[in-house]
Amino acid sequence: MAANNYIKMLGLTAAVAVVDILTLSPAFAGVMIGRGALETALGVTLLVASAIALIYGSYNWLYKAKIVLTPAPIETREDFLSALAPYSRIRALAEDVSLTLEQIERMDKKKATLLKVLQQRFDPVEMSFAKFASVADEVENLFYLNIKSVLNRLIVFDESEYERVMTRKSARYSPKLLQEKTAFYTEYMAYIKNAIGTNEEMLLKLDKLLLEISRLDSIEPDDIERMPAILEIDSLIKQTKYYKQ
Repeated sequence: MAANNYIKMLGLTAAVAVVDILTLSPAFAGVMIGRGALETALGVTLLVASAIALIYGSYNWLYKAKIVLTPAPIETREDFLSALAPYSRIRALAEDVSLTLEQIERMDKKKATLLKVLQQRFDPVEMSFAKFASVADEVENLFYLNIKSVLNRLIVFDESEYERVMTRKSARYSPKLLQEKTAFYTEYMAYIKNAIGTNEEMLLKLDKLLLEISRLDSIEPDDIERMPAILEIDSLIKQTKYYKQ
């Protein structure tokens, strides 16, 4: 891109020079500043126009900063909270976004509680501790993956268009097009609610896992994978990953 801009600037400079030479050189048009009012005006105008063209070209192609929109990566909990916050002010999305923010708070609490319970019942070096902790990590990772999918859709949400379509106040659409747009937004909102519902299921599964762990007297590492709560979590994870493929 930079090389192309330099070539453009070189071409503009050459063009300006050729026009000035053809106009002002005595060997060609021979316009001379100071020889007459008309020639002076023409010569001055040409020089001013040449200067403006060179200044504009150099600014536009060589110095003007190119604006490149690079969305900040969403990785940490704070990143997700910051990315979601603006959408809480959109009326059509406020309830779902508010619930998602609440779910993040509950995920934090449940994860912290689970680790606390594990530390009380198992030694951190035990395989049982590692297995339960890895399950919790996988649930949390998928939880945030769902939220990232929601954010990818929120980015392209057009609030004004949504309001026009869903309230059917736009006269510029034919009935068929309005029906298609309504179906699109209905499916759009259903996806967001489905992702939120899946995350709610994950929170419930963690509650069940906590309850089962609290009831344990002893357990062998191989028995962990057969626990009802673990089986439910594993099924939900597989189902959600398959859905996202």
